[in-house]
Amino acid sequence: MSSLDIQVPRVFVPLLADGMRYKGAWGGRGSGKSWFFAGYIIWRCVKEPGLRVVCVREVQKTLRESAKRLLEDTIKAMDVGHLFEVLADSIKTPGGGIIIFQGMQDHTAESIKSLEGFRLCWWEEAQTASDRSIELLRPTMRSGSEILFSWNPRNANDPVDKLLRGPEQPARSVVVKANWSDNPFFPRELEEERQFDMKTNRDRYSHIWEGAYEPAAVGAIFDRVNLAQNRRDEAPELDRVVVGIDPAVSSESGSDMHGVVVAGRCTAGHGYVIHDGSLRGSPRQWAERAVALYDAYEADAIVIEVNQGGDMCRHTLHSVRPGLRVVEVRATRGKHVRAEPIAALYSLGRVHHVGTMPELEDQLCLFTSGGYEGAGSPDRADALVWSLTELFPGMVRKAADPTPEVVDYGAGGWMG
Repeated sequence: MSSLDIQVPRVFVPLLADGMRYKGAWGGRGSGKSWFFAGYIIWRCVKEPGLRVVCVREVQKTLRESAKRLLEDTIKAMDVGHLFEVLADSIKTPGGGIIIFQGMQDHTAESIKSLEGFRLCWWEEAQTASDRSIELLRPTMRSGSEILFSWNPRNANDPVDKLLRGPEQPARSVVVKANWSDNPFFPRELEEERQFDMKTNRDRYSHIWEGAYEPAAVGAIFDRVNLAQNRRDEAPELDRVVVGIDPAVSSESGSDMHGVVVAGRCTAGHGYVIHDGSLRGSPRQWAERAVALYDAYEADAIVIEVNQGGDMCRHTLHSVRPGLRVVEVRATRGKHVRAEPIAALYSLGRVHHVGTMPELEDQLCLFTSGGYEGAGSPDRADALVWSLTELFPGMVRKAADPTPEVVDYGAGGWMG
């Protein structure tokens, strides 16, 4: 791109790699994601005469909602206007190529076949993409094609996040996180807006500017800004590690989610949430997962809520590992009440997440002082709360109320 006098921020360099089918950039406002992809498309059109490009959104009612204006501005900025012909609804490119703009919601399984000859697709605002639309597009783009995605995440369950940020990414994928701090051209006006939102809009600041998921609950007791600012790439040496489990009420069928979270505490008195290993499956499967994490992180106990399972929880774990140290806990108050003293630890900067755990953090940010605002059960968050309650028992109980919440640690548990 240097031959066209375009400077590429370092964060986007991995997206220039050859041979990749999926290229994605996610993050908050002001990162330059859209400008990078616009420049990349124009560069490719100049480099490869005859290239056909489609720019899509989930819904596109008018061209004003498309990337067309941005591409036109990029053509001018790169001083290659003499090579392109801008039409009312498309852009003609060198060598008989073309750039078109479409809404995926308008396509059917038959109409999508019209894109089979296109070799480059850019999905802007991909956080709105539906499962159906992604499923229609992927097999349509063939013959050495590339699919580009740029988006500001909303929720870990959004299809583009599951595709490109999930536990298993497609083959030949490269995905980067890009925020305002990665943009060397970040303008002063946007910096002023960012500072203003940091002071006055803390509930939404991390979503708008740092690429965090959208806070879904008004008055959430966990703060996304706090989660982002206290995140760590790795944990220090830990003097205690536990595995917390919130098992589903039933489930030989494997339809319910079991919360399984690993957390530790360092000598300085800070907590570290290390791993979210939650899963769907039978009791035997959650027990095997918990024991595997117990071994991997050299934990000293497994903390498990037994309100629904009773003695079966301990028996299930001991069927996988006889004699395993098990701490049994029983809930005596509502989930949001148990979460409040843990949220206080977060607000004090005493708890750090090691890496990103999007689904767990989504659940945390649905807790308010009045209850849990999410659908279903906050299984992951409950497992985390039990883990940190075990690691910080004195502080948690003092903050919650003088009555100990954990009323039965069970024979052989950590507290004995």
